[in-house]
Amino acid sequence: MDKAVFLDRDGTINVDKGYTHKIEDLEIIPGVVEGLKLLQESGYKLIIITNQSGIARGYFTEEDYFKFMKKMQETLQMKVVTINAEYFCPHHSEKGLGKYKIDCNCRKPKKGMLEEAARDFNLNLKDCWMIGDHESDIQVGKNAECRTIHILTGHVTVPIKEADFIARDMIEAAHYIIKTNKKP
Repeated sequence: MDKAVFLDRDGTINVDKGYTHKIEDLEIIPGVVEGLKLLQESGYKLIIITNQSGIARGYFTEEDYFKFMKKMQETLQMKVVTINAEYFCPHHSEKGLGKYKIDCNCRKPKKGMLEEAARDFNLNLKDCWMIGDHESDIQVGKNAECRTIHILTGHVTVPIKEADFIARDMIEAAHYIIKTNKKP
């Protein structure tokens, strides 16, 4: 089975500017490229797992989301970092409009996106990691039985105690994962 690191997007990979979706607002957080390279070189698949309620709320469209992600992928690829897949939830059960106002199983902290990735990539979720900057990121990891890292690069800078590890940045997170998974 393959191993993967699931990554939240806004506040974890890119600077969270609030419903970030404009290409000109793409700003990769310092240390992300270096940390993701370390993980990639250690054999981890890199998979983005992101809630995008801005779509549900009508702030931007799925097309805007895909354009932003294409630019992010290109930017990371130029730095020799490959994101193997991305899964996003465009729904919100309370604030969604039209077809997006549903109580789905993909919105974090529900584990639908991680389970889909596990099927797509033949992953044992117990061998995977979830890195994110919000409580819902840590909770989805716990719900899917992944190990979790709260990264302090986003809005939530008070350590989330339920996380298995607290990291200042992606470099520290990557080093911890690699060190933890080394065979004796």
